[in-house]
This record gives sequence, structure tokens and C-alpha cells, in this order.
Amino acid sequence: MTLVETFLRTLETTLPVFAMVFIGLGLRKMRWIDSAFVSTASALVFRATLPTLVFLSIIRADLDSALNPSLLVFYLAATLASFALAWIWSLWRIPRADRGVYVQGAFRGNCGIVGLALAASLYGDYGLSAGGILLGLVIVSYNVLSVVVLLAYQPGKRLSWLDILRDIARNPLIISVFAAIPFALWEVRLPGWVMTSGDYFASLTLPLALLCIGATVSLRAIRKESKPAISASWLKMVVLPAACTLAAWLVGFEGRELGLMFLFFASPTAAASFVMVKALGGNDRLAANIIALTTLLASVTVTLGVFLLQSMAVI
Repeated sequence: MTLVETFLRTLETTLPVFAMVFIGLGLRKMRWIDSAFVSTASALVFRATLPTLVFLSIIRADLDSALNPSLLVFYLAATLASFALAWIWSLWRIPRADRGVYVQGAFRGNCGIVGLALAASLYGDYGLSAGGILLGLVIVSYNVLSVVVLLAYQPGKRLSWLDILRDIARNPLIISVFAAIPFALWEVRLPGWVMTSGDYFASLTLPLALLCIGATVSLRAIRKESKPAISASWLKMVVLPAACTLAAWLVGFEGRELGLMFLFFASPTAAASFVMVKALGGNDRLAANIIALTTLLASVTVTLGVFLLQSMAVI
């Protein structure tokens, strides 16, 4: 396969995903969709359609390939290393008051929507099932680490760890992963009409979620005083994905597993980071800048990353 053919194949994987994001941005600009639509649709995706998609993908999966403990362990180690690197870097570069927001923006990716959509586009059912299992680990680790770093720089603010653990335990995606694994292990088959209805419902997830991401990107949020946001975006979209993917390759990961990890590492900053910063009274404008910049950058950095890895024949 020539480089041109590889690049065109890469575009076939990434363009549909990011096209939906930019369509959402355009629809919001034309006022065809508004904040009320985004709020309702996002809640529907988070609470119902995405958990359904993950559940159906896992119960159809071959757990021998989809459930890979070594992949989970490596991803957790890479997440902790990324978190530590971002925090250490912030000590020299970022004002104290903004360090928690900076670190969260630099390590916390939108794996639940963008990462999963890209994994599905590149690897089909394997991407959805293995990505869904990996997502369970992502949700727990990202939430706990985000709270740690934000509270470290927001004195006087308090979050109950019991409430945090309760929210994680009640997270619909976590529930769907743990509910699906016994079905897959014991090869329980649901009636055909249930699977078909579930597929119809789950098919709403990715286009609806990507439209909402596009609609929430605010170009106005990217202001002149955005040096910390540019720095965090550079870490999130270039430095950390490159370092973590290289480390994964060096320890022996390749093919679908390496590709899946790259897509999760290279996902733009999660919109949930803004919500957490807002709740703790942090610099929400910086959080919004990071989300907007990384989302716009992702269409370029992810495409180039997939192209490079496919050209090297490692994914």
C-alpha cells in the first residue's frame, strides 16, 4: 500500500468522526440546535444510548481478545505517568491558582465519545467492546485523579470522597460494563428482537454525541490570554500521546491494541473537566479554552497519528 493510499484510508477512519463535530459547530452557529437541545441530548447519550452501545458491544465480544489485563494495567500506568508529568511541568510554567485546571486539561481525555467513536471507525466491533472495557478503567482513574489535583489548588473547597465513589459506582457506563461481562463470559444470548431494538437505540449514540461536542465548542472562549491553554493542549494532543504510544510499542503492544491505546491517549480534553472546575470555583475560562483548542486540534493530530502508525505497519 502506497503512502497516498494509506493516507486516504486514514481519512476514511477519522474524517467521519470529526466531520460530525464540525457539523455540530455549524448547526449551533446557524441556531438550528441550541443549548437546551445539547443539554437534553447529552443527558440521553450519557444515561441511556452510550451505556446500551457499550453493553451490546461487550456481550457480542470475544472476551479472550477484548478483555486484556496487560492492556488495562499499561493504560493505568501510562495515565498515572501522564498525570505526574503534567503536574511536574505545571510547577515551573503555570501560576499556582491555575495548576489544577491545567493538569486536568492536559491528561483527561474524552475517551467515552471521541476515543470510542474513533475505535469503532478503525476496528469495528473489537474497538467498541475492548474500548468499552477500557472505558471503565478510564472513568474511575480520570475522576479520582482530577479531584486530587483540583483540590490541591483550591483551598477551602471540599468534595466528599464518599460522594465521588458513589457517583462512580452509579455511573451508567461503569454499570453497563460490569452488567455485560457476565453475559459475554457465559455466552448468554438475548432474543433477536431485543438485540435489534437495542441496536436501533444504540445507533443514536455516536452521531448525537459528536454533534453535541461540536455544538459546545466555543471559538469565543479561545482568548488572547490563552498561553496556559495552548501549553496544556500541546501536552494533551502531541507530547503525551506520542510518549505513551511509543512506550506501549516498546513494551510489545502492536496491532489493534496499540491502535486502541493511541486513540484513547490522543482524545481531546473531556468536557466533563469544565463541569468539575466550575463546581470547585476554579478558572473555568481556562478549562473552556483547553477543551476548545484540543477538540479543534484533534482533527489534525489524530489523523496524522493514525497515518504515521499505519505507515509504519504497527497498527
